[in-house]
Amino acid sequence: MDANMKYLKKFVLLFVLFFIYSYIVSIDNIPLNIKIFQGENIDIPTLWGINIQKENSETLETSTNLSSNIFNKIGTEKLQVNLFDKINLKTINVEVLEQTEVIPSGEIIGIKLYTNGILVVGTTSIEGADGKIYKPFENSDIQEGDSIIEVNGNKINSTKELIFEVNKSEGKELELKYLHNSEQKITKIIPIKTKDGNYKLGLWVRDSAAGVGTMTFYNEETNSFVALGHAITDIDTGEIIQTSTGEIDNVEILSVIKGEKDEPGRIEGSIRNNTTIGNIYNNTPFGIYGIIKNKNNLNLNYNRKMKVASRGEIEIGKATCLSGIDGKVKEYELEIEKIYLNNNYDNKSMVIKITDTNLINKTGGIIQGMSGSPIIQNGKFIGAITHVLVNNPQVGYAVFADQMMN
Repeated sequence: MDANMKYLKKFVLLFVLFFIYSYIVSIDNIPLNIKIFQGENIDIPTLWGINIQKENSETLETSTNLSSNIFNKIGTEKLQVNLFDKINLKTINVEVLEQTEVIPSGEIIGIKLYTNGILVVGTTSIEGADGKIYKPFENSDIQEGDSIIEVNGNKINSTKELIFEVNKSEGKELELKYLHNSEQKITKIIPIKTKDGNYKLGLWVRDSAAGVGTMTFYNEETNSFVALGHAITDIDTGEIIQTSTGEIDNVEILSVIKGEKDEPGRIEGSIRNNTTIGNIYNNTPFGIYGIIKNKNNLNLNYNRKMKVASRGEIEIGKATCLSGIDGKVKEYELEIEKIYLNNNYDNKSMVIKITDTNLINKTGGIIQGMSGSPIIQNGKFIGAITHVLVNNPQVGYAVFADQMMN
């Protein structure tokens, strides 16, 4: 009898622990942030007793299996998750986006980006005219990744302007205004005269960046475009380039270097002169954004115009991507292997695998320059390729379409 009682107690304890664990997992799986398009449902599986309500206390659904509702108002809603209408568990932020149609592109483009001020990419010692070694920047607090925006009150937009201001000083102390993590700061530096008669600060600087990438989509209603699916970062500092101006242009593909394990491939191209497609106004972690200037320089297939899918509509399985890797935009097969529904912080929203034999034979999978290639599933635009796994060029990451729409 005692043995049976002990067995029963253990069984009850295990059942209670399993019951508690199930609720903890269910609560933890409820996302803190949800993005949907206007008129869409929210479907959140819940257990008995877990209720989801709007802030005005309107319960979405009190069934033991599902909480759902349709959102028609564009903007932000807050939902409260509670247990037995007594204990508040968490708040869900629901961002309702306007339902949009876009034209996926896939065209390979040339990208020119000009920095906001002059980007500091390194420091170096200076040999003065007297043969001594100096570090004029040493006590200035200027670091790699900072941007010089003014010298003695004069705005600086190019390396030539900075060199002019430094030489004009003839060795007198300069006041520099610069950006450090988007915060404006002021410092002072005394330039050093070198043996060739010029004055230097000991700073390596850059005022522009250029490369090849893929246009993701064109929005006909706003005459705007999005490309890359990730930010343009400086090759030396790794920091996102704070852009002041930029443009996208037609590009001539010179060669395609096939990707292999531990050796990422790339598209090598030459940006064509006088073929500007559009102007860039923002460089973000989810892509570069701009306005189309010359639509005639862009090859758009208006028959591909389609709705943008929310992340909740994306399914594990077959999809396609568009790429102009052959000089003409074609559709290639891939697989969606993983979906990170709660990812709102970076552009690694999905794991994808290239399965199209023609594309694999040409590129080995995903290569540099394909970032931004739009992905289509069930007749909707669902996202864009962003990264490749170095140890397997056929596998990489993609960003959600709803992230890019912001």
